Amino acid sequence: MESKKTCDSCGDSSCSTKTKQQGESDKDYADRQRLGARLCRIQHKIVVLSGKGGVGKSTVAVNLATALALNGLRVGLLDVDIHGPSVPTMLGLEHETLKGTEGELQPVEFGGLKVMSIGFLLQNPDHAVIWRGPMKMGVIKQFLTDVNWGDLDYLIVDAPPGTGDEPLSLCQLIQPLTGAVIVTTPQKVAAIDVRKSISFCHQVQVPVLGVVENMSGFVCPKCGELTQILPEGGGKKIASDMKVPFLGAIPMDPAIAQSGDSGKVFIYHSSETPTGKIMQGIIDQILDFDKTKKLNS
Repeated sequence: MESKKTCDSCGDSSCSTKTKQQGESDKDYADRQRLGARLCRIQHKIVVLSGKGGVGKSTVAVNLATALALNGLRVGLLDVDIHGPSVPTMLGLEHETLKGTEGELQPVEFGGLKVMSIGFLLQNPDHAVIWRGPMKMGVIKQFLTDVNWGDLDYLIVDAPPGTGDEPLSLCQLIQPLTGAVIVTTPQKVAAIDVRKSISFCHQVQVPVLGVVENMSGFVCPKCGELTQILPEGGGKKIASDMKVPFLGAIPMDPAIAQSGDSGKVFIYHSSETPTGKIMQGIIDQILDFDKTKKLNS
């Protein structure tokens, strides 16, 4: 049975939740302590961002989380793309529902992952989520505070696209963040938004672990030849210009799309393919980002 860590039992005197802030109500202080107690049991928190939608951010998040779990690490995957939750589909969990015990939400367990998504709360997956900002912020906070994540080595967060309310709330609530992985496609119209995502991270003081260029060329499923369909190298150039790491380029491989649609994670079933090895190389760089914070488990 997992031990529950509370602020009262914590010996870290430097933790911000040990002291009530000026003008903070008792309820807000108690909520902040609950959030702090939950997050301090998670060693590394990584948010996956994109400047725009449709670039494969969820694909990167799902494969990153799965690869970490395959390495024997304790991993949580949080999908807070409120209006387009795709993680349940990519993991084949569309029909899963959440359970609650003792005032906590229990994440869905899948292949060593603890998974949470707004998709698990929708009675009909075709229904649109028509919520204003405060409601979305409340759900994001609840997913961090009320979900029984337990002790984790990594929490991977699939964030909504852009630099608006939801990503901002995530970066303010999850402290400290290990860093952000930013996903783009090669063409200029997407790469321009990468600059905004990197600037966003700098402004909210979130380290940028690196840029991933997705859909970088098309891999022929018959001969394996790589053909450049979109302009080449946009993500790499932006990373160089903005002085952040470039983690690699994932080709447009039909097997990735088939895996996502069928609920079979690509990195699990196709790790030995050329594209699988590229993806694993990107994940290895993320694991090695800060060697001074290597896991002791």
